[in-house]
Amino acid sequence: MSYYYSRIVDDSFDHSIERVTNALQERKFGILTEIDVKETLKKKLDVDFRNYKILGACNPPFAHKALQTEDKVGTMLPCNVIVQETADGKTEIAAIDPVESMKAIDNPGLKKIAEEVREMLKESIEKA
Repeated sequence: MSYYYSRIVDDSFDHSIERVTNALQERKFGILTEIDVKETLKKKLDVDFRNYKILGACNPPFAHKALQTEDKVGTMLPCNVIVQETADGKTEIAAIDPVESMKAIDNPGLKKIAEEVREMLKESIEKA
């Protein structure tokens, strides 16, 4: 099983970020962090890299449930969503599969929460 879910879209990088952000917001996810990998690598290492952003998405009610179930689960939050340019000029949108990442934690109570979050992330990627 893959540790992420992704989709290639024939749209611009910037518009893809806007679309996935809106799709996430419809499912009550906010973007807590935004990391511009291209900019960071240029600044820190003086290397050129394709457009690539990491969006730290969080759904507060589900984050709260997960933290009540397992207090160290915060080490795995927020749910990362990436948007990156592909070699053929398209854009890939991908999100972590929380069910796969939660397998690292020995707490059966997280499975149902992770399954619900997985569906919301998949729906967001499909709509973007």
